[in-house]
Amino acid sequence: MMHVQKITIFPEKYPSTDSYPFNLRHLNITRELKFDSTVTFFVGDNGSGKSTLLRAIAHGCGIHIWEPVERSRAQYNRYEHELYRYIEIKWSNGVVPGSYFGSAIFEHFARNLDDWASASPKILDYFGGKSLMTQSHGQCHMSFFESRYKIKGLYLLDEPETALSPKTQLQFLSLLKNMTEEGHAQFIIATHSPILLAAPQATIYSFDDAPVRQISYEDSSHYQIYSDFFKNREKYL
Repeated sequence: MMHVQKITIFPEKYPSTDSYPFNLRHLNITRELKFDSTVTFFVGDNGSGKSTLLRAIAHGCGIHIWEPVERSRAQYNRYEHELYRYIEIKWSNGVVPGSYFGSAIFEHFARNLDDWASASPKILDYFGGKSLMTQSHGQCHMSFFESRYKIKGLYLLDEPETALSPKTQLQFLSLLKNMTEEGHAQFIIATHSPILLAAPQATIYSFDDAPVRQISYEDSSHYQIYSDFFKNREKYL
């Protein structure tokens, strides 16, 4: 089930074209992205804006992002998280709940969960009965995935493979397949993992192109680089 049918981008309304992310060419000439599959991947090099757009979709869909209080920085970009103001979400059958996962901010959520569990221990039953903070990095991520994605909703994930071994990535790939076959979940995932990109029937959008365009698995730079490395690794060493 596709809960979100498409997003429309309005670059003509951008407040600036000099600052990130509004200075990215592909976000200036891409007008819309359609979601025809229950799993959609955003791929591209670092700094291509895929994670920034994913966050904007979360904001546009009213999905909370668990983040600690932002610390002072030497340089501050006032526009860094403002892209959501310039996109429009088209839903299929009304708004559904969902969640946003980012590997860099997951620990903040896990710590909050531990605080809640100190007052109400049964809350951990939802996550397999164990504190996420007592599990390995990859194990706690999978505990979260396996519990949360049973619920009907829209799920946005930013590089979920970061803490997952290749074997556990295959486990996550199986989870994606099972959850989408049940017909209640839609996933939009920013990733660098050629393992996750192999999800059957998934749509892959490349942020290395302007405008952002749909590509096949074999045409992704992730597949091509890994494939060439495994076949000809001596030329890279």
